[in-house]
Parts: sequence; structure tokens; C-alpha cells
Amino acid sequence: MYLADRSAPGGTKGVPGGGPAARSRAVAPAVLALGTVSLITDVSSEMVSAVLPLYLVAGLGLSPLGFGALDGLYNGVSALVQLAGGHLADRVRNHKLVAGIGYGLSALCKPLLLLAHSLGPVSVVLALERTGKGLRTAPRDALISLSTPPGAQGRAFGVHRAMDTAGALLGPLAAFLILGAAVDGYDAVFGVSGCVAVLGVVVLVLFVPSGGGPGTGREKSGSAGGGARAEAPSSASAAGASAGPEAASLREALSLLRLPRLRALAACAVLLGLTTVSDAFLYLLLQDRTGIGERWFPLLPLGTAAVFLLLAVPAGVLADRIGRRTVFLTGHALLLAGYGLLLWAPGWPALPFLVLVLHGLFYAATDGVLPAAVGAAVPARLRATGLAVVGTGQALARFVCSLAFGGAWTLWGPGPALAAAAAGLCCCAAVAGLVLRPIGPDGAPAAARRSRGTR
Repeated sequence: MYLADRSAPGGTKGVPGGGPAARSRAVAPAVLALGTVSLITDVSSEMVSAVLPLYLVAGLGLSPLGFGALDGLYNGVSALVQLAGGHLADRVRNHKLVAGIGYGLSALCKPLLLLAHSLGPVSVVLALERTGKGLRTAPRDALISLSTPPGAQGRAFGVHRAMDTAGALLGPLAAFLILGAAVDGYDAVFGVSGCVAVLGVVVLVLFVPSGGGPGTGREKSGSAGGGARAEAPSSASAAGASAGPEAASLREALSLLRLPRLRALAACAVLLGLTTVSDAFLYLLLQDRTGIGERWFPLLPLGTAAVFLLLAVPAGVLADRIGRRTVFLTGHALLLAGYGLLLWAPGWPALPFLVLVLHGLFYAATDGVLPAAVGAAVPARLRATGLAVVGTGQALARFVCSLAFGGAWTLWGPGPALAAAAAGLCCCAAVAGLVLRPIGPDGAPAAARRSRGTR
């Protein structure tokens, strides 16, 4: 589905069983199982992420600049591997298998950190871990999308992201407790992290189904019934679902950007990503603005994650009801409000809490809503590839933004750099609002179709 207003009501009316009873069953068992896998895996990953900067800088002697470059490079690798993982999953017609390989590779890398005691081996292990993350992301999101009716995609992704964020909250707390209790703190964290990651793979193998689930079949019914007014892409999805188990070709994958809805979503994801300051810089800005002590600095990401955890599901449900375009753009408006507070608000004691709440709201309104929109804009047989195209574009754009913002901070200072980012975000959000206008199956804007007397 594209990011159009009033999307869900039309989509559910045309779907058999699309009333309140169906909506109450919108979160499929596959979504809950994948959420559990992500929760467990994020506990494992965030345990390592919480101690890795200190381990590399203080333990292995890497400079902070070197760590920043290394981290940026690995995030770029992860983004690019998403494309390969998405197309591979569609080509072999087994999203669970490719996702499982990604989860398994990441799980294998955790105990390997116990054997890597110099920068070279550690870099290789981290690169493999990022490769596993990139491989699993698009197939996992495709499984969520294919297991969910079109009118409940926002709810499903909201549930998954909430469970994923719960793991992100628990991971640093677990690492903190292990470091305080164990003699060889870093090795203990890496060992426990590996065991937890293996548990996530076991849950994936035992409880996540291989098929697409009800989502594909309901897409077809909704499209055939003619009631999916704002779920117009369901017709394309239904066509892909009815094509059977034929493998997706590279030529088909490359032609995805010919779809007007996917092209609009990808363009807006890149455009907005170019003006979205990274989390790390935002926390540094908050510390610079409010003078938060170093002791409390590690708790700032937990504030964002807590708000995200609480509001991801309500934001997804709201997007299904009033329109994903509205919620998605509102999320960026809230982020812009957070930038404004950092720039111009007086030194209120509540300022850090307000900024973290707005930051968490931004993620709740965008992180699950975007893949929900992409999932319904792409044929079922190319679902993972389409999700990977948009996700990779957004990740690379945010990486470019981080580099540009770091350079601007160095040259101009934090205030002017953030003001430039805020101005850019305001302009990009306005353009995105125009690009994401509701369009029909023929690619014409809704206003143009009304002027021609069509629906």
C-alpha cells in the first residue's frame, strides 16, 4: 500500500471477514513468532553493542575517529547486503531460509569475538555480523507482510517493532549486570550473547512458518472484491501471489522501480533520510545543550526505546485507520519539533524528556509504517526485494547525512549544523507530502482522477 490517507477502511471492506473480528485476529502467529525472534536477537546484539565502543577504544586501542569510521562502514555494508538478501529470498522462494541464514551468521559471530583479540580479526567478525543482519532484514519483513491482511499491516509491523525494541531495552541492562558480576566482563558478555543468539535461531526454526500465510490470499480477495479503495496495490500483490512458486528473476527485481508507488516511497525514504540526524548525534546534541553528565549519557537511548516500545503498536493501528501517509509525515514533523526544542527552547529541566519523547514518537510513527506501506505496493513474489530497495536507500541516505552532519558540526558548530538539518528536513517533508499523494492503479493522482469523473 502506498502512504495514502484513509487507507485501511477501504481495504478491509472488500476483504472477506474484514470486519472487527478479522481485525482482532490481524496479528498472525507468524508475526508474534518473528517478534519473539527479534526480541531475543536484539537482547544478544545490544549486549555486544553496549560494550563494543569501550572494548575497541579502551581495550584494543582504536581511536574514537577510527571507531566512528568502522561503525559507519559496517552499517553501509549491512544496508547493501539487504539488497542481496531480499532478492535471494524472492529467488529461492523461501524467506524463512534466507532469514535463518542471516540470524545464524550473526549468532555464530558472537562467540567468535571470544577468539578475536586484535583489531583485524574483530573487524572481520563484525563485518560478518553486519552481513547477517543485512541478509535477514528484508526476508523477515517480507514474512511479516505476507502473513498479514492488507488493512492490518501497520498493526503487524508495530507489534514486531515493539517486541524488537523490548530486546533493545533489555540488552544493555543485561550487559551492565554481567559486567558487574563477571571477572572477565567482556568475554562473559560475548559468551552469553552467543547463547542468547542461538536461542533466537531455535525459535525461528521451530515456530516461524515458511509460507507467506494469509496475507497473500487476502490481498487477492480484497482486490477481486473491488473494496480495496486505498489498497489498490493489492491487485499487483494478488497477481504476484497467484503466479505460484516461480522464482523471481533479476530482471523483474530491477524493474521494480517502474512501479509508481514503490518509486515514490523509495524517493521519499531517501529524501527524508538525507535530513535525519543519526541517533548518536542527537544524543550528543542533547548532552551539549543540557549538560547531562557522562554517567547518565548511556541512558538516553533507553528513553527513546521506551517511548518507541509503548507507542509502536498504537501508531501502527492509527496508520491502518487514518492513513499511513498522514502518520508517516506526522512522525517527521515530531522529529522536526525535537530539533526545534534543541535549538530554541529555554533550559527547562524537562527538556531532555521532551526531546526523547518526540524522538521515540518519530520512530513509532515511521519505523513500522514505511515497510507496511512498501509491502502492499509490491507484488507478493517480489516482496522481500521491494522492502530491501527502500530499506537500503534509506539506510545509505542516513549514512550520508551522518557524514555531512559530522562535517558541518566540525566546521560550523552544533547549533548551525542542526539548524541546517532542520531546514532541510522541513523542505524534504513538504516535498514528500506532495510526492506521496494518493494515486490510482494507473499512476494518476487522486485529484486528477476526480477531475476526470473517475474514482
